[in-house]
Amino acid sequence: MSKSRKWIITGSVFGFLGVAIGALGAHALKPMLNPETSETFRTGVFYHIVHSLAILAIGLSSREYLLKACRFFLAGIILFSFSLYPYSLTHIKFLAMITPFGGVAFLIGWLTVIVAEVKNKGQNGPSGI
Repeated sequence: MSKSRKWIITGSVFGFLGVAIGALGAHALKPMLNPETSETFRTGVFYHIVHSLAILAIGLSSREYLLKACRFFLAGIILFSFSLYPYSLTHIKFLAMITPFGGVAFLIGWLTVIVAEVKNKGQNGPSGI
């Protein structure tokens, strides 16, 4: 299996999970969330889905020099979103302390894309974008 294909599958699985978790929060968990914790939960879902789509897009692009960013996006989803979900329900402070590490992973992922694309100078992929 190619590296790109693995990231296409990973992005799709995490996209599916993001939608499922979002639906769970909007329906089954709604009685357990107050307006503030509901917003925190939705923030986790938003970043989860956005970065699942980023992983999917990079995988679909077949630009291997961008694949390193997928690792950071995946780490970001796990550390950021998957710490916000239980924090929204339990208010355990330790979980909230993990979240910024996920945010940093997201930022590093985006910087990785920027640097890789600047270094590549359009050599691998469609021109005129």
